[in-house]
Amino acid sequence: MNFPLYIAKRYLRSKSSQNAVNIINFITFLVIVIGSAALFIVLSAFAGLKTFSLSFSNTFDPDLKASPSIGKHFSVSAEEESALNHIEGLASFSKELEERAYLTFKEKSAIAYIKGVDQNYRSVTGVDSTLIFGNWGSDLYSSVIGIGIYNLLGVPTNNRTAMEVLVPKPGEGSFSQQGFINPKPYDDIALVVSGVFAVEESLDKKYVFAHLPVVQELLQKDSTEISGINFKLMENASAEDVRNSIVGILGNKVSVLTRREQNTSLYRMLNTENLATYLIFTLVLIIALFNVVGAIIMMILDKQQNSKTLYSLGTTIKQLRRIYFIQGLLVTSFGGLIGVLIGSLLIGSQLAFGWLKITPSLAYPVEFNIINLLIVIGTIMVLGFISSKIASSRITQKLISA
Repeated sequence: MNFPLYIAKRYLRSKSSQNAVNIINFITFLVIVIGSAALFIVLSAFAGLKTFSLSFSNTFDPDLKASPSIGKHFSVSAEEESALNHIEGLASFSKELEERAYLTFKEKSAIAYIKGVDQNYRSVTGVDSTLIFGNWGSDLYSSVIGIGIYNLLGVPTNNRTAMEVLVPKPGEGSFSQQGFINPKPYDDIALVVSGVFAVEESLDKKYVFAHLPVVQELLQKDSTEISGINFKLMENASAEDVRNSIVGILGNKVSVLTRREQNTSLYRMLNTENLATYLIFTLVLIIALFNVVGAIIMMILDKQQNSKTLYSLGTTIKQLRRIYFIQGLLVTSFGGLIGVLIGSLLIGSQLAFGWLKITPSLAYPVEFNIINLLIVIGTIMVLGFISSKIASSRITQKLISA
């Protein structure tokens, strides 16, 4: 049997004759348990928040999206549409035309984006699940608005009362110059509200969905002019292969972005927050593991006579150091594993019962992730290794001979 390991386990199980040393050892072990549990819980909570935050954007953002490389619009011919339908791995696609607009209803107004979509849009994206009341409407001039716009304008959801949508007329020169030539320098259209969606505050105030031909007419565009194409992939399809096929058909007039590329800033922000939180709690663990150094040094002093005896029996200084090094590793490993187990039970109970609520109907989002578990265990082991190495290095010939 490994001699240093045997002695380290004996020291770990046995109590010191000094009560203060026992208290320090217990506190050290408790700090490791609490620190590792806290780190795992926080990482799991941030993983849940990340998934929860991305679920909002994923509702509107397709698997792939083609946007114009230059300008705000591009044209897609019937031949190109037919070729897109035959791309392997592509389930469906939807055309859209989007523009900033001024909304008004009974002396109330708002600035938003009017998005004209075709009949495939609801199957390509998950927007259908966001409708909280009403419907998408079968009438050509029906629309669906966000709850933010609905509350601001107070437009009723019926087929009798319409809101007015205004956009500047396309043309050259300034807005004021056009005004002298044409007393009405904008195009307008009346849309009835047939439904209301709710996702999150910024999106709820941003979009008005309408039928694509209506928006093309409003913006004076022909039936081939659009501002984007949304693509839905088949299960297990390669996004890169499908993207290359789309670019091969549409050419350089579009840039095709994945869902992650469409939300680069959001992903970067969430990843930065996750990293910052990990580093902060790791710093807390580093400070806590100074207790391990102190506890091992106290143990070395408490077992000084035992160390002298072992040295006299032929144990080398290197083996003595290894005894206390292994003891430190055992303390941090057991403490880390127990902490992760406690954290896992708490996360599991939140997933099962949702006892912590954001709102009365919404449980705080958490996510059990094996990667987070390995990160916590790995962090504890690395910090435990360093602290144990520092403490065990206090064993010297001078200390044994004293």
